[in-house]
Amino acid sequence: MSPSDPQKEPLVLIVSGPSGSGKSTLVQKILDLPGTLLAVSCTTRAPRKTESAGKWYNFVSETEFQQMVARGEFLEHAQVFGKNWYGTPRKWLDEALAQKKDLVLEIDVQGALQVKGKLPRSVAIFVLPPSAPDLERRIRERGQDSEDEIRRRLERARQEIQNYTRYDFTIINDDLDRAGREVQAIALASRCLTAQKEERIRDILKSFGG
Repeated sequence: MSPSDPQKEPLVLIVSGPSGSGKSTLVQKILDLPGTLLAVSCTTRAPRKTESAGKWYNFVSETEFQQMVARGEFLEHAQVFGKNWYGTPRKWLDEALAQKKDLVLEIDVQGALQVKGKLPRSVAIFVLPPSAPDLERRIRERGQDSEDEIRRRLERARQEIQNYTRYDFTIINDDLDRAGREVQAIALASRCLTAQKEERIRDILKSFGG
């Protein structure tokens, strides 16, 4: 699939943000719009008690993951905290194109920059928490992480937010209703980008004899 051919690339919406920023909730707001498809990521980490395979992640062994890497099956992949691997299978691009839907990726900064490098027309959205103390409170309220894990997540958040300028849009998630409306507005406006409508525009121009 060539990034230079608009007919061969669906609209790709990337959503990133620190753990606890509320990005999964905002991704769901995008998925509430008709004509959207979630790219289900693969990961080598174990599922949490509240997770089921195939909804947000497909859980695979590290051997399976590395075999997929060797076969070139990932659009992006990265190792997080030096242990677990995450990746977005390339097949979702073909699936979105076949279904004529916009593809939604919830991925970290490493993965987002990889996708932007391969698909320059993709639209990247960064979700910021209102403050570090607020982010820590949200992480603690989930009750899923040890103290060491919380410290790692907060340090990683500090590093990730330095990259916000590399994203097309930034949403400060201090009010979920407003942030939800904003992320849906971004998705809808992105559908009107000239690059996303080139094929339709050419057909209209032909009808005018252009």
